[in-house]
Amino acid sequence: MAIRCFVLDDEPLATDLLQDYIGRLPDLELAGVTNSPTQALRFLQQTPVDVLFLDIQMPRLTGFDLLRPLGYRPKVIFTTAFREYALDSYEFDVLDFLVKPISFERFLQSVGKIYRFSPSAPPQADVPETPKAGKDYQYFKVNKEMVKLYLEDIVWIESIKDYVRIHTVSGPLVSYLRISYMEEKLPPNQFVRVHKSFIVSLDHIQAVSATYIRVNNTEIPIGRIYKAKLDEILQRD
Repeated sequence: MAIRCFVLDDEPLATDLLQDYIGRLPDLELAGVTNSPTQALRFLQQTPVDVLFLDIQMPRLTGFDLLRPLGYRPKVIFTTAFREYALDSYEFDVLDFLVKPISFERFLQSVGKIYRFSPSAPPQADVPETPKAGKDYQYFKVNKEMVKLYLEDIVWIESIKDYVRIHTVSGPLVSYLRISYMEEKLPPNQFVRVHKSFIVSLDHIQAVSATYIRVNNTEIPIGRIYKAKLDEILQRD
């Protein structure tokens, strides 16, 4: 299900930029955009959204003023040219704080946090993790961290231009990598590229048809130029 986003900034150039960034990601849906804080407040009180990209310093209402009367709390990503607001913003348990000008790479880091802290993500048990002795793993840069992923936990990988969304058993992560690099990095006996935009884990394949592969109850298309190699691998296994 798409993540519903709303953009509020009193600068039209800023809202245009965020609209463009949101439009590049298929999992994000733009529910509304405005340069008016009062219009935004009326809309948000009537129409709940999942994520709010919110400027802080605006005429009549600040971003902080807008949040207080809301009857619910969407995930908030503050967007501002003033770094001094960063400390105050955490009073509202914000997801992220973006300082203008906002690059697409930095925007994607915020989107990665949306996925990581989504309520739809499987709950994590409050017990020590059992080490996976002898299991293969690799590190991937996610936000400003190098995240350790066990290869057996990767279900499929999706290309988003210069980025990839790595779908794992615990939820998706976004990393600044090209899918061609991922194809070279991952062991060919565990992963296969089935489309210009998708790599799938052989262990997580549930079913295969002439046009798609089903993994984790999701249908991944099979590209024509990749079908012969896929058929060869499946017959070998």
